[in-house]
Amino acid sequence: MRYSIDHKSPVPLHMQAEKLLRQLITEEQYQNGINIPNEIDLANMLEISRTTLRIAINKLVFEGLLIRKKRAGTKVAPGAVSSKSNNWLSFSQEMKLRGIPIKNFELHVSWELPDSNLARFFDIKINEPVLKMERVRGRPEEPFVFFASYFHPRVGLTPDDDFKRPLYELLEQDHDVVATLSKEEIRAIGADENIAKKLQVPIGSPILFRKRFVYDQEERPIEYNVGYYKADSFIYTVESTR
Repeated sequence: MRYSIDHKSPVPLHMQAEKLLRQLITEEQYQNGINIPNEIDLANMLEISRTTLRIAINKLVFEGLLIRKKRAGTKVAPGAVSSKSNNWLSFSQEMKLRGIPIKNFELHVSWELPDSNLARFFDIKINEPVLKMERVRGRPEEPFVFFASYFHPRVGLTPDDDFKRPLYELLEQDHDVVATLSKEEIRAIGADENIAKKLQVPIGSPILFRKRFVYDQEERPIEYNVGYYKADSFIYTVESTR
């Protein structure tokens, strides 16, 4: 695949390079252990300086997505495409990587006025509409998760966008918004009448409630997401190194 940078874009060159690197490392040959192109070749291909490129590479090394060794080159870290908390994916991407076929049981997109907490998180006025997306998803035979996402007006999403695509792919490719930071809260709850109906479980069934705050590269909020998972369908793994 040919990669290029738009030198007329207002997006900083190192941010464009980082976005392209994130796409590059998903290619099968690099996932299988082949070194990514060296700095000189990449810099020449993108028509940017090695210093600019190194900023982007260092970011991915810091996130644990790339491993760089002297005289050995740079390659994708083993297991870099995963659900670890320091390298999260959209639900669609994660399920695809796990080989799990996914069905959308419900998909609703609408404009909604934010409550005071959401307006505070987005730093907007309560009379400024935000886009809300609700989805019930699961295996072909049954649903196992209900999502509700709210998007900052700055992102530019509208009901006309194709929400059947992976969300963060849609944001990056169509709106030049790169989600880079996710802060999450997870706790156990009992299913209320609404959640029980959507997930086809008895009222009071154990549910894993996952709240996610998503930010862009400048650490500006772009999405507030809540997810309700059937307790037997989700395992959350946290890996820490020192």
